[in-house]
Amino acid sequence: MPRAAIDIGSNSVLLTIVDDDGRVLHDEVQVVGLGRGLGDHGLFQIDRIKAAETALAEFVRTAQRMGIEPWSIQAVATSAARRAMNAQTWFARVQRNLGLRVKIISGEEEARLTWLGAMRELEVPEGPVLVVDLGGGSTELVLGENGQIQHRVSLEIGSVRLTEDFLGPNHVVANPASLARMRNHVEVAVGKVKLDVIPRTVIGVAGTVTTLAAISMGLTEWDASQVHGSTLTRVQLARFIDQLLPSTPEQRQQISAVSPQRADYLLAGSVILERVLHAAKRQRYVASDRGLRYGLLQR
Repeated sequence: MPRAAIDIGSNSVLLTIVDDDGRVLHDEVQVVGLGRGLGDHGLFQIDRIKAAETALAEFVRTAQRMGIEPWSIQAVATSAARRAMNAQTWFARVQRNLGLRVKIISGEEEARLTWLGAMRELEVPEGPVLVVDLGGGSTELVLGENGQIQHRVSLEIGSVRLTEDFLGPNHVVANPASLARMRNHVEVAVGKVKLDVIPRTVIGVAGTVTTLAAISMGLTEWDASQVHGSTLTRVQLARFIDQLLPSTPEQRQQISAVSPQRADYLLAGSVILERVLHAAKRQRYVASDRGLRYGLLQR
């Protein structure tokens, strides 16, 4: 019997369906910007809720066509839902209208599930592995070895959140002063994380990570088979920051042709990734097209 999982994030909603043997039957992502305009203790905006509801309704129909009832889908929500004051009210309506039961999970649970899913179908060398889940509202860091999690932390820094806080929700061209303030904020947040060991491998998951990897490969259309397992270096991230800083919205769209919906958040995402690699004393990360929803389906 097929099984389905939905991940409702700050920027994207994702659906994965697998068969009894764990083979992927369907994998889909829609960028809806649910956390846009949320702030620290705000509300989901009406237009973002409608966009997310449309995507979730499509996901439910897809699952039903494959014999999966809505109530059996494992659906979770993360950082944005933890902050939004109207999240519970909205999810109650989603359950009434779609039959989909959504659970808001903690940062630690988000980190654990991401760890379980990130390494799927990757050849990872022996030694400590740091998994970095760079979301729209938060970034999860999970360090472990031999399948055992040793340290996990959820940082309240994400690509959408930082963009809105430091560059503005409708920024045209970023300026060096704003970038400097954002970098300082990220350095302070990442600096509080104390890793007991230096990871041998850093794995990055989520849309910003994989989009940057795809751009570095010159892709203009999404190809998960090429992105999954590819690498991106700190030098390349520094170049992205230099390129994105003076770019206009139109130029960012061209740069991010493979995923134009993420274009405005790539600068903040690059800063986060570069600082995490610096703290981990590593020069590159491995991109994973897997993540939290795959962790849900392994339970």
